[in-house]
Amino acid sequence: MGTVACDPKEVARCLLTTSAPWELLGWQPAAAQVEQFEQLQQLLRHWNSRVNLTRLVEGDDYWISQIFDSLWPLQAWRDSRAPLQVIDVGTGGGFPGLAIAIALPQAQLTLVDSVGRKLQAVEAMASDLGLQSRVQLRCERAEKTGRDPDCRGHFDLAVARAVAAAPVVAEYLVPLLNTTGKALLYRGQWQQEDSRQLQRAAALLNARMEEPQAMTLPAERGQRHVITLTPSAPCPRFYPRAIGVPGKQPLV
Repeated sequence: MGTVACDPKEVARCLLTTSAPWELLGWQPAAAQVEQFEQLQQLLRHWNSRVNLTRLVEGDDYWISQIFDSLWPLQAWRDSRAPLQVIDVGTGGGFPGLAIAIALPQAQLTLVDSVGRKLQAVEAMASDLGLQSRVQLRCERAEKTGRDPDCRGHFDLAVARAVAAAPVVAEYLVPLLNTTGKALLYRGQWQQEDSRQLQRAAALLNARMEEPQAMTLPAERGQRHVITLTPSAPCPRFYPRAIGVPGKQPLV
């Protein structure tokens, strides 16, 4: 696919009026949603001057590497009007969680991060975007979230983007899923050995790995993969392990 021909500072409007990039998503955002994405970009600029949230703020860095990359794995949920409980583990500067909240108005989002100053900025951005009724924030490690009765086995969709190695992320996400939930692992490059390692970890968590999906991002922003995990039985109660253990001793 070719690059959209417009000034990088006008990518939002160009994407709105040029169908090809959104066709890759299978979705055409409403004008009000594009305005929210634009406002989110302005808020990121503001908060980046106080807290180091992300370097992907301007032009294609924001519209392709942040917004598009956050949304492309969500085709299965985009047309649904059913209530959706989503958790974003390791949200950092608010991605993909805030982008999902804008794109999926039926979704309730829980954003988890252990860095308090980042989460304070994300909370302020969610409020300024009018999303405070649908976005809850938890300042804690993912292992603690996975053992909290209010979160364990609760979510329809659990996502993590650029957080840790895939087996580690699987241990964070799978315990959070309800019986029909799905975990989406956002990855960059993906090899057969990565699949073998994740399949072994998933089996220990009573989950199965679906075939990886690949996407070449517009504007020459590289290739991305998403790997979906679905529960095959309740996750064993001793996962996730104690704080720090999944990262030091991955399930491989």
